[in-house]
Amino acid sequence: MPEDRPYDIVLLGATGFTGGLTAEYLARHAGPGVRWAVAGRNRAKLEAVTERVGLPGLPLLHADVTDPASLADVARQARVVATTVGPYTLHGEHVVAACAEAGTHYADITGEPEFIDLMYLRHHDRAVRTGAKLVHACGFDSVPHDLGAYFTVKRLPEGVPIEMDGFVRAGGRPSGGTLASALLVLSRARRTAEAALARRRIEERPVGRRARGRAGTPRYVGGWALPLPTLDPQVIARSARALERYGPDFTYRHHVAVRRLPTALGLAAGAGALAALAQVPPARSWLAGRIAAGDGPTPEQRAKGWFKVTFLGRGGGERVVTEVAGGDPGYEETAKMLAESALCLAFDDLPEAAGQLTPAAAMGDALTDRLRRAGVTFRVLSDSRA
Repeated sequence: MPEDRPYDIVLLGATGFTGGLTAEYLARHAGPGVRWAVAGRNRAKLEAVTERVGLPGLPLLHADVTDPASLADVARQARVVATTVGPYTLHGEHVVAACAEAGTHYADITGEPEFIDLMYLRHHDRAVRTGAKLVHACGFDSVPHDLGAYFTVKRLPEGVPIEMDGFVRAGGRPSGGTLASALLVLSRARRTAEAALARRRIEERPVGRRARGRAGTPRYVGGWALPLPTLDPQVIARSARALERYGPDFTYRHHVAVRRLPTALGLAAGAGALAALAQVPPARSWLAGRIAAGDGPTPEQRAKGWFKVTFLGRGGGERVVTEVAGGDPGYEETAKMLAESALCLAFDDLPEAAGQLTPAAAMGDALTDRLRRAGVTFRVLSDSRA
């Protein structure tokens, strides 16, 4: 990574809800030695962000996600570009392309599997040649799950088959951007499947090892565990394929955990209804309009947010239970995770791998250590023989 670029980090999307929180986090925690800037197409709105975060002299760069030339100019000036501009399937590709071409590290907070697979197909090889690390899903999707699985694997014996289950509990409110991305993903199931198939046809798999990640199955384990078909199992399985420490045969299953049966039934019914309505354009537009773009939970609401992800890992005759926990998952912690990912990519001693990488494969221990210092807890709940 060239050291003579004028900026260590450029944040794209700071005028949005989560981007603004990321700018606030960097203003508080980046430190005076970090050269960073914010980028966007509306200079007045960018100036308002810098005033709000207490850094009125922060550099402002012009960038428009519909203008590849402006993004190429930003990428050439930065060691890392972090972006919160979504939905990424609609607005993200030119940023990835610019970073892959310029050899600039990249981080986003997407939870859109179609976008990630398409970016692998179109830009992974170029990033490998230029040395760029393209790291998607650096927010609640999928940092606590990916690093939590990595943390758990390291507490099990090496060189043995490993089975792992993850159980997610969380409380918080959505923003307009999150709702828009979720509706887009649900409405594009066929295209998502096509992109995944195209990727499987060309992606190299490790010889002599296999890894699988999937939504779990309904079960009762002191509470109800329901399948959680998010991006996270895919990310964890890709980390397992990239890192030999996950063993010769790794299986991960992903669940949402609730305590009461009526809540479980309500979640299942609500998810089915949302998926059905997302297929109908007028209904999708109506749902998207329930929360305006750029709007999100208040500071008081975010202060009440929380998440806990519990991992049960088994391998080599041993059993370990771990937990990753933090505050408001969608916004406060996602902003923290993205900002710390950008700082990690810019300054930490990382593996030399390049191309499209998962958070665990790209940053592993370094990002885990950063997040622990920032208040996200990684702890072992129990460690015993199976």
